[in-house]
Amino acid sequence: MAIVAQLPENCDPRMPGQPIWDGVAYVARWTATCPGGLEGGVIDIDGLNQTSTDVLVRFDFADGTSEARRLTASETSLTIPTQPSSLEVVRTYLLLGIEHILSGIDHLLFVLALLLLVKGTRRIIITVTAFTLAHSLTLAGATLGFVHMPGPPVEAAIALSIAFVASEIIHSRRGKPGLTEQYPWIVAFTFGLLHGFGFAGALTEIGLPQASIPIALLFFNVGVEVGQLLFIAGVFAIFALARQITRRISMPQPAWAWAVPPYAIGSLAVFWVIQRIAMF
Repeated sequence: MAIVAQLPENCDPRMPGQPIWDGVAYVARWTATCPGGLEGGVIDIDGLNQTSTDVLVRFDFADGTSEARRLTASETSLTIPTQPSSLEVVRTYLLLGIEHILSGIDHLLFVLALLLLVKGTRRIIITVTAFTLAHSLTLAGATLGFVHMPGPPVEAAIALSIAFVASEIIHSRRGKPGLTEQYPWIVAFTFGLLHGFGFAGALTEIGLPQASIPIALLFFNVGVEVGQLLFIAGVFAIFALARQITRRISMPQPAWAWAVPPYAIGSLAVFWVIQRIAMF
């Protein structure tokens, strides 16, 4: 990407050399001398205002504390403070968690498939709670290094979980209720463990500030839950609006209309399964 990190003006050199491909990404590493230190200096990401991406800047202080800041196309620079702020870590990782879940189409499709299948407010609450508890456990365990699963198989299994629930919707409408409809919390918890590994993979790529790991991990997970609740609220609002429109205009629905969502979700999920297995 055409973005370059620039250190404060008292640093030499301010900018890195040519990035080197390491087999996974282009990486630029360099050592700079900054007389007087970095406190109060400005770090700028040149070219960021021409992109739609975000940049996470982490810096460690001499006393062992650290801080993280999130830069965007509308805020391309930061001034390094003289004292680290835990509130900034909270804000940064909370927003990262919200953005990750709302941009994670596969995770959202799994939740949508559950909402289409599970009936009753109480059962939906229990199911979503089981999913949340499960992926919170594996997110914490994998991020802290207690458990580990390779990324590609996890991503393929996540796609397979979506296809499974989509097929359960079809069986249910044909009068053959499956395991998910009878015990949705069990299925949600089981597959939630897999989705937690997916969240952990994203968080590992972002990285955690060493002096604020518990805070960053907690609020990344809180951000994921906030984003998930926003999505669920949006889905319920769309359902309610669609019902009102249908009643007002008395528009008859074709007999096959119910099959469009599960077949669309399942087809996309199967495509992801094949695509992700091919990447092993």
